Amino acid sequence: MALPSVGGGYQNTDGNLSEVTFGDQGTVATATATATLTVAQITAGILSANPSTSAASYTLPTGTLIDATLTNAKVGSTFDLVIVNLGTGAGDITIVAGTGITLVGSATVTDGTSAQIRLVRTGDATWTSYRIA
Repeated sequence: MALPSVGGGYQNTDGNLSEVTFGDQGTVATATATATLTVAQITAGILSANPSTSAASYTLPTGTLIDATLTNAKVGSTFDLVIVNLGTGAGDITIVAGTGITLVGSATVTDGTSAQIRLVRTGDATWTSYRIA
C-alpha cells in the first residue's frame, strides 16, 4: 500500500518515489588560516573554508579523537565531509593526515572549488580519508 504524499519527503518502497529526500544539516563549520580541525568541524558535514589569498593546511584530527567522539562507530562506518574553499588567488588548502589517518586521493582543495571526502573507520583509532569528488 502506498502512503499518501502528505507533507512531502521520501519514503522507501512504494509511493512518493519522485519526492525530495530530506537530510539533516546542522550548523556549517568554518575555518580560515592553517589549523588542526576538530572532530566537530569534520563531522558537521560541510566546512566553509576561507584562507583568503594565502595557502593553508588543515590537519585532520587523530583517529583516537574521532573514535572518542564517535563511540558507536565500527569498522566500515563512514561519514562525509565537503570542504568548500572560498579562498581566492593563492588560497589553496592542503589536507594533512592526523595520526591514525590515511589519505587517499588529492589532498589539495584549490581556491574557488570544493572537495568531498569520505572517512571510513578501518580499525581502532584508524580511519581512511578518501577524496571522492
